[in-house]
Amino acid sequence: MSGDDVSPRPPALSRGLAERLAGGIRDGAASLFPGYFALVMATGVVSIACQLTGLRPVALVLVAVNWVAYPALWGLTLLRAARFRDQLLRDVSDHQRAPGFFTIVAGTCVLGTQNMVVLGARDVAAGLWWLGLCLWFVIMYTFFTAVTVRRRKPTLARGINGAWLIAAVSTQAVVVLRGVIDTAQPPPEAIQFQVIAMFMIGAMLYLAIIPLIFYRLTFVPLSHSDFSPPYWINMGAVAISALAGSILIQRAGVWPLLAPLLPFLKGFTFFFWAVASWWIPFLFALMGWRYLWQRDRFTYEPAVWGMIFPLGMYTTSTFQFDRAMGYGFLDPIPAVMVFVALGSWGLAILGLARRVARSVASA
Repeated sequence: MSGDDVSPRPPALSRGLAERLAGGIRDGAASLFPGYFALVMATGVVSIACQLTGLRPVALVLVAVNWVAYPALWGLTLLRAARFRDQLLRDVSDHQRAPGFFTIVAGTCVLGTQNMVVLGARDVAAGLWWLGLCLWFVIMYTFFTAVTVRRRKPTLARGINGAWLIAAVSTQAVVVLRGVIDTAQPPPEAIQFQVIAMFMIGAMLYLAIIPLIFYRLTFVPLSHSDFSPPYWINMGAVAISALAGSILIQRAGVWPLLAPLLPFLKGFTFFFWAVASWWIPFLFALMGWRYLWQRDRFTYEPAVWGMIFPLGMYTTSTFQFDRAMGYGFLDPIPAVMVFVALGSWGLAILGLARRVARSVASA
């Protein structure tokens, strides 16, 4: 074979791979699920649960995963805003997809809490708290204004689902992050006041939205496909409310504005934890009915992170609730639930990896 017959292949192969990767990124940005920051939420809370239950090496690995996922999702979101603005604006007023934008707030604050609890990175956590707080104001009022002034609105049966409760989750995530930052010294009274007020707002949002969801579940005919992973947010939203209350109870000796509210906080926090516990057997029963009785096939979808986050959140919430109330007998629950949450996270990340690989290969 002569030298003329041998052509350099590696540069062409590299260009082809780069083009497929760029195409996959463009397609990913165009079709980005607004709630994909639930990946960061789920990874962060499972990491925190592992840290609290003695699985620190796993917790550290999940910190690294989140610092890859968080900027990557921001990159895709900003690319979508720049190149696919029409799709983004349609999502903003869509009753089904728009609640997913709250995961940006919740993901930012859960990442901050993860860095504070696992690494003790107070400056990073404080920066993410301010970012999360600003995003909360923007997304909260943009969402509720957009769905309120929309001319054509869906029926309750078609428009409401568990994802709406991420509004409550994002609010309580701001509370939790500030609560883990200021443990030894109180923040300024204005911040204490803001955090307590947001705890109340998060409680209001849950109590306002959950009756509509419960009505849909019990009085509107649903197919088995309607019982999707976002319904786990029914439990996750009230579990993070219990966590927020537990953190505030533990700060009552340090934050002066909390002391007069302590009896109220304890009662409300117990209520939230009890409601979160009530949801778990019901949600498992619905999942069993869908996948075992109806024999529906379980496949990876972005919304699956909305199921893993509540599992990790209930683990963390129970751990902190037990300590805030001084019971000392609830530890077996997080000791078991952490492995349920971690196993679910592992299955989901494998599903995500397979989807990304297929997307790049087909681009």
